[in-house]
Amino acid sequence: MTAPNRVAIVGLGLIGASLARALRVAPAAPRVLGWDADAASLRTAVERGYIDTAVDSVEAAAREADLLIVATPVRSIAGIAARALAADSKVIVSDTGSVKQAVLSGLEGEGGDLRRFVAGHPVAGSERFGVDAADDTLFAGRRVVLTPTETTTETALAVVRATWEAAGARVECMSPDHHDEVLAATSHLPHVLAYALVDCLAGMEGNRELFAYAAGGFRDFTRIASSSPEMWRDILMENRAALEPTLEAFETTLSAMRVALRSGDEASVLATLQRARTARERFLNLMDAPDAR
Repeated sequence: MTAPNRVAIVGLGLIGASLARALRVAPAAPRVLGWDADAASLRTAVERGYIDTAVDSVEAAAREADLLIVATPVRSIAGIAARALAADSKVIVSDTGSVKQAVLSGLEGEGGDLRRFVAGHPVAGSERFGVDAADDTLFAGRRVVLTPTETTTETALAVVRATWEAAGARVECMSPDHHDEVLAATSHLPHVLAYALVDCLAGMEGNRELFAYAAGGFRDFTRIASSSPEMWRDILMENRAALEPTLEAFETTLSAMRVALRSGDEASVLATLQRARTARERFLNLMDAPDAR
């Protein structure tokens, strides 16, 4: 299955605009249409050539495209996808949200045709956001997870897969609930920790000195706390069922480290650090492997 001839992208922030740019420079590039609720972002995407044509509504985008991808905040995806599916009986619709089960449940509640909807999530991003952050190499060699359901048609899945592959991504499939569990641990928990650490230190006495002497490790660890708070509030709330047990597991590990330090148990502290270092090296090799599973 080749990529579609006309792709519409609704939402021209970092992910949507980056996908538009990647498709524009791809071999056999499709015609890229775009719409954004923010007129300035839409105008910027046109002026910079990120999209071929701006359309004036979600419905217009659906009627003019073979594939429409919703790249908006996670809580708005189901409603927009339902509007697109209702506007045209042939268009295939997908999304880029970091939570999948909530999107699918919302779309089902809206009466959307799940046969033509392929829930997806590019595992790529940046602490920067908005159309100005668009990068046509953002998805090169990165994984995109698709979470088809038992009602998803083979044609819809193949079209969405081909589109992401045209953007340079590696596509894998998993169930929606498993996706949410995996991302809770590997993406959502790290964001919670980064935000919580900065908030904790900012509330301490003498915080100006603390931040003045923070080294590169602090900057690297907390980089993602510069991401959009509103976007991450929505992601964390929509995936809180999967995130809670992951947070509990982390709290158990952190508590054990605190007890070991308090009691002067050097052997336990060293064992934790050694296990973590070994695991990280193994995980880094796994992240570069063609098949993460």
